[in-house]
Amino acid sequence: MIRTFLAAALLALAGPSAAAANTAALVLDYQPGSGPAAGYTNPAAILGEPSRVTPDPFGGPVDPFSPPWQAGQLLSVGAGGGVTVQFAAPVLNDPLNPFGLDFLIFGSAGFVITNGDFTGGGVTDGSLFSHNTGATRVSVSADGLTYYTLDLTLAPTVDGLWPTDGEGDFTRPVDPALTAGDLAGDGLAGIRAHYAGSAGGTGFDLAWARDGEGRAVLLPAAQYVRIEVLSGRAEVDGLVAVVPEPGAAVLAALGGALLLLSRRFAR
Repeated sequence: MIRTFLAAALLALAGPSAAAANTAALVLDYQPGSGPAAGYTNPAAILGEPSRVTPDPFGGPVDPFSPPWQAGQLLSVGAGGGVTVQFAAPVLNDPLNPFGLDFLIFGSAGFVITNGDFTGGGVTDGSLFSHNTGATRVSVSADGLTYYTLDLTLAPTVDGLWPTDGEGDFTRPVDPALTAGDLAGDGLAGIRAHYAGSAGGTGFDLAWARDGEGRAVLLPAAQYVRIEVLSGRAEVDGLVAVVPEPGAAVLAALGGALLLLSRRFAR
């Protein structure tokens, strides 16, 4: 009983990071564009949490060497196409988020195994397969009516770095200072060390929002995201809001509260 009560207190004090992830909940519009992958045009595939496992006799755990590949997991968007989604709750523009990033888009990219060992001992040079070799544009909106484009010079390409690791935290981004070359010679353990607990995904910051004149826009939050494929083809597995890490003050309060509760129940 005491342990149950303390666990509940821990979850309450830990805040959003202990709650269910804020993910895409509704697809408002989908335009497949030119040359989407055949059979990968079900918009519902990008709702909810991205894939941790590929459910197939030839599937298994999703990791940076084994990205999701089934039609039920991915939505394909060809050149000239796009998809607009609504998050379950507003995504906050929070500079205290890890690396200042506010949401992540997960795709189908994977790291190429360069040593020929596909039995669990593979290593990579950081190059990708099944990724978008073209360009994308991401826009955000607070009300679903007015959209602001994220600065194309700052926003990375959707369905590129970083490949999904189903064992990681979908709400935590990879350090954007990391480059693909930093993973050269890494196996799965080395990649996960570089990911530092993240599940990968491509990170975006609402502070990159720009109006039609290219001027910065102060957008405290956004609940709608539009992905447009300008060239190439992108596969999307899901969108997730980043969750800020608890600060020192929160952790101190958490520790004090748990200590107080344990003493109270020990009487």
